[in-house]
Amino acid sequence: MFSGSIPALVTPFRDGAFDEQAFRRLVDWQIECGSSALVPCGTTGENSTLSNAEHHRVIEVCIEQAAGRVPIIAGCGSNDTMNALLHMNFSKKCGAAAALVVAPYYNKPSQEGLLAHFSYLAENAELPIVLYNVPGRTVTDLRPETVCELARRFPDTFIGIKDASGDLSRVTDHRRGIGKDFVQLCGDDELALPFNAAGGVGCISVTANVAPKLCAEFQAACAANDLEESRRLNDLLYPLHYAMFEDSSPGPCKYALAQVHDWIENELRLPLVPCSDKARAAVDEALVHAGLL
Repeated sequence: MFSGSIPALVTPFRDGAFDEQAFRRLVDWQIECGSSALVPCGTTGENSTLSNAEHHRVIEVCIEQAAGRVPIIAGCGSNDTMNALLHMNFSKKCGAAAALVVAPYYNKPSQEGLLAHFSYLAENAELPIVLYNVPGRTVTDLRPETVCELARRFPDTFIGIKDASGDLSRVTDHRRGIGKDFVQLCGDDELALPFNAAGGVGCISVTANVAPKLCAEFQAACAANDLEESRRLNDLLYPLHYAMFEDSSPGPCKYALAQVHDWIENELRLPLVPCSDKARAAVDEALVHAGLL
C-alpha cells in the first residue's frame, strides 16, 4: 500500500500558532518533488505539543491540500488508548489512508499491554494501522513477536510498520513472520539503504522534509535494484541524515527548512528550542554537501 519516500512533516509555527499557509506550501512542495505519501502529526510534527484541536486541524489541512494526489498516513499515536482512538476516528472521517500509531510512551506497557492497546484500536476503529516502533523515545519496545501476533489477529488492519528500533534483523523477522505484503518502512534515514536491501520498501523520513527530491530519487533507485545509484544518492544525503539529529529533533530540520525556504520559520514549541550553533554548522555543511545550498 505504501512505499518510497514518505516525509514525516514538520508542523510550521509562526508567533506560537500553527502556520497553515506555510504548511500548505510544504505539502505542495513535497508532492511536486516526488514524495509518495505524507505523514502529518508524527514525532517530527511535534504532535506531543499540539492540542487535540490543533492536531486534528493539521491532519485536516494536509488531506485537503494533498487533494488525493498522494495518500496521507495520519499520526494518531498517544500514550492514552482512548485519545489514539479519537485521532483515528477523526482521521478516518477526513479521508486519511491509514494511521501511524506509535507504541504508547511514558506508561511503559508490557508486551501484553501493547497487544491489548493495539487490539482495542483495531476492534474500535476502521482505519488501517501502520505500527510505529521507536524505543529510543517511547522506552517501550514493540517486539517482533508482538508485531507478528497483531498482524495474525488483524491482517486487514495492521498493514505495516515504521521501524526506528535500529535493529536491521527485524526486517527479516517481520518478513518471515508475516509475509512480503506487510509494508516495512524504515524510521532511521541513515539505515534506509540496508533496510531496503533486507526487504523494506521505503522510509518515513525526517530528511525528506528538507531534501524531498533526493530522497524520492534514492528510494526509486532502491526499488529498481540500482545499487550504484542508491549508493551515490545515499552518500549525498548521509551527512544530512546525521545533521538532522545533531540536536533535539525537529530543531535541526526546522533550521534547515528555514535556510532552504524563506516562507517557513525556524520556530518550535517548548520544551523544544532552536538548535545549537554546533548543530547549525553541521546542517549548513550537510546542505552544501547535498547541493541544496
